[in-house]
Amino acid sequence: MRIRNTDKESIVKQKAIEMLVREGIEGFAMNRLAKQAGVSVATLYIYYTDKEDLIKKIGVGIGQDFFRAMLKDFSSDMHFIEGLRKQWENRAAFLMQNMKEVACWEVLQNSSYSDYIAQEGIRDFKNTMMEFFQNAVERKEMLPISKEVFWSIAYGPLYALLRFHNKGKSMGGAPFSLTQQIQDETFALVIKALTP
Repeated sequence: MRIRNTDKESIVKQKAIEMLVREGIEGFAMNRLAKQAGVSVATLYIYYTDKEDLIKKIGVGIGQDFFRAMLKDFSSDMHFIEGLRKQWENRAAFLMQNMKEVACWEVLQNSSYSDYIAQEGIRDFKNTMMEFFQNAVERKEMLPISKEVFWSIAYGPLYALLRFHNKGKSMGGAPFSLTQQIQDETFALVIKALTP
């Protein structure tokens, strides 16, 4: 039996992420991955049982990294504005530092792997965020709205700005870079929409 090489495994993951972003799930093949990673096909099967196992593990890993980063220095007991600001900071930092992984996550979220990946990586995060939401409503720090409306208003603007930033341009093709000033201005409008 061959021994796992963590350096090779890391290269395989990075090349798999790049391929999934560039070619999608339909264009993804183990043989091409092995070639791009500079390993034999047999080496891939030391780390993964098959293509599906590889895709699931990569998706779950990205999700766990993302959700762990979201909970850094965050508590469901935080005051609403303080907690939401921390969520914005954590989300923006992770997305800006992990653009390829986030793009891969988007590909996988729009695939048949979405439910599996979400169930494996989101449980603790989801519970913490629901407690934060409920606490804010109970303390009357936030308007009593549905969680879907909350999620859309609370995070939709940030994700739109981050997409512009990742592309380097805004609507109409004008150059764009997300600054702290733009983020703060947008955050203030979100707070105005969500608080009594």
